[in-house]
Amino acid sequence: MSLSLAKVEELAPDQGSLAAAKKLLKPSTWPTLAQDGSGLLWGECQGSGATPYRIAVTEADAGYKCSCPSRKFPCKHSLALMWMRVEGKVDFSTGTPPDWVNDWLSRRRGPSAIVPAAGTERTKASIAAVEETEIVFDPKSEARAAAARERNRLEREAAIANGLDELDVWLADQMDAGLAAFPSKATSMCRMMAQRLFDAKAPGLAARVDTIPARLFALVEAARPTAAVQELGMLHLMAQAYRRQELLAEPLRHDIRQMIGWTVAREALLADEGAERVSSTWRVWATRSEVQPDKLRRIETWLRGSDRHAVLIEYVPVSTGASSSGYSVGDTLDAELVFYRSNVPLRAVIARQITGGDASDAPLALPTHDLDVAYGLYEKALIEKPWLGDYPVMFRGARLKRSGQAVYLSGNQVSLPLSKSQSAASWPLLQCEAIDGVGLWDGSELTLCWSETALGRWIA
Repeated sequence: MSLSLAKVEELAPDQGSLAAAKKLLKPSTWPTLAQDGSGLLWGECQGSGATPYRIAVTEADAGYKCSCPSRKFPCKHSLALMWMRVEGKVDFSTGTPPDWVNDWLSRRRGPSAIVPAAGTERTKASIAAVEETEIVFDPKSEARAAAARERNRLEREAAIANGLDELDVWLADQMDAGLAAFPSKATSMCRMMAQRLFDAKAPGLAARVDTIPARLFALVEAARPTAAVQELGMLHLMAQAYRRQELLAEPLRHDIRQMIGWTVAREALLADEGAERVSSTWRVWATRSEVQPDKLRRIETWLRGSDRHAVLIEYVPVSTGASSSGYSVGDTLDAELVFYRSNVPLRAVIARQITGGDASDAPLALPTHDLDVAYGLYEKALIEKPWLGDYPVMFRGARLKRSGQAVYLSGNQVSLPLSKSQSAASWPLLQCEAIDGVGLWDGSELTLCWSETALGRWIA
């Protein structure tokens, strides 16, 4: 058996899947398209998330595997990869299959097969029908759609403005009641204000308000009132910055709009000629996954390359069960990243990937500076972006020290408290005279992610 258009039609679960696959027949959508020269194909297709979906296909028996959460088999990505291979209009580079492809091959039970449910007959999908129903560009329809988008934008701006006014009143109420008592009632008060901001179409700001209680209760009780002042002060700063965004430099304006909840589509980012692009060999040094109050899972992949950091962020519904970006700590990938506009550009998407997902035991490339210098870089970034959030801190020659139940990472002049969740896991590092590594500092505690020691590598 070999691939053909007839075979693609036979495999397609329905006509809609073929129509969706046709939209993916663009090389720009595929950072990676490769083969091993003996019938094994693999590719990476960029979806709406930060990291591409990974697809593998065997030509001999039309076997397929995709990392997307689709419940159709095969999914549109698998169909598109087969379709491009059959048409022969796109070049597949020849190379050695990466580990994730070999892992799939080793776990295959046999050829893929489509088995209709008993008593049912599946309607045959048709590629010719997809060609016949291709959408024709209509200038009038496009003009109406553009006008509708502008109207929706103005309505959302008005809703956000009303939401910020409500936030001002809420902040004033908290001040009048006294911030010393705020932590004790933060959960109910923040949940109520967060819902109002969600309704006002400011989901980014709403999520920040909704997570204030968790950040407060992660601190010792004595530190909570001061932290509450900082949290509410930051909300006021963000609201005022958004109202005055036209007076801000363009990168900072992009920052505040993203923090409030405006998103930039991947296609728009890739088409942005002013967006920063960096091609390098990137190393994965941390991955994180957490469930947000809006029932979306936020998946982060932190990278280091070209003497700089980058983070890939994607959001997936909790219902899909996906909890990983597909990359593991230590993986390397050769890729071009495009960074979102920002005063402190960290978030990026993969524009083009040459190789990727290859595990490596090599040490992480660390700069030569110590923890004191690394903290100074954080302070500079904080000046540029006051609502900075998590920031990578790379260091050499630091040491872990214990004070009561707390653990600190110490340099010559700077000591950063380690996350309480790492107190037990970091115990072996207390025995080391000095460690090199990288962590994420959020302004109050450090999450240590990777460390090189005399005893070997430690990974969170």
